[in-house]
Amino acid sequence: MTGLLTGYARCSTDTQGLTAQREILINLGIPEDRIYLDRGLTGTHRNRQGLDPALAAVRAGDSLVVPKLDRLARSDARDIGDSLVARGVKLSLGGSLYDPADPMGKMFFNILATCAELEVDLLRLRTREGMAVARAKGKLKGKQPKLTARQQAHLGEQHATGEHSIADVAELFSVSRATVYRVLDRPPSILTHHSLR
Repeated sequence: MTGLLTGYARCSTDTQGLTAQREILINLGIPEDRIYLDRGLTGTHRNRQGLDPALAAVRAGDSLVVPKLDRLARSDARDIGDSLVARGVKLSLGGSLYDPADPMGKMFFNILATCAELEVDLLRLRTREGMAVARAKGKLKGKQPKLTARQQAHLGEQHATGEHSIADVAELFSVSRATVYRVLDRPPSILTHHSLR
C-alpha cells in the first residue's frame, strides 16, 4: 500500500470494546494518531464523529484501513466504497486491499457489502417479528398516557369551567399543550365516565 494509511474502527454499543480492532490496525502499520474510532453507533448510522473525519483525512493515493467491512458500514458500504474509488483512495479490509480495477476484487467487495446489507435486513425483520409476537401476547402496549383516566377527566372539568386557558391547564397538570388538546379532543362521554369511577 502506498500513500498514507488511515484506520477506522467502530463498535455498536458503549459496552463493547475497541481494543482488539485498534490492535489490528496498529499491527497493520497505522499510526495511532491516524486511527479514528466510533463507539456506540450502529453500522447503519451514517453521521459518525469518527468516520466523517476519517473519510476527510484520506487523499488520492492513501488507503483507508478497517478491520472488517461491517465495521465501516452495513447498509451503505457500497456507496462509501464507490466514493473512495472516485477519489483515488484505496480501501483495505483487514489488510486485504480492495482493487476496483480487478473484476474479482470488485466482485468480492460487492459480495461482502451484500452480506452486510442482508444482515441488517434480517435484524430488522427479526425485530419486527419479535414486536408482533410481544404485542399479540400483550407484552408490548405502546406508549403509556401521560395522565391517568381520572386526571384526564379532572383536566376536562377544569377547562370546562372557563376559568383556565389551555396554557394554564397544561401548567397545572405538568403536560404540554398538545397533550391538553388531545385529552380535550376525546368524546365528553369518555371523560365523564372516568370521572364517575
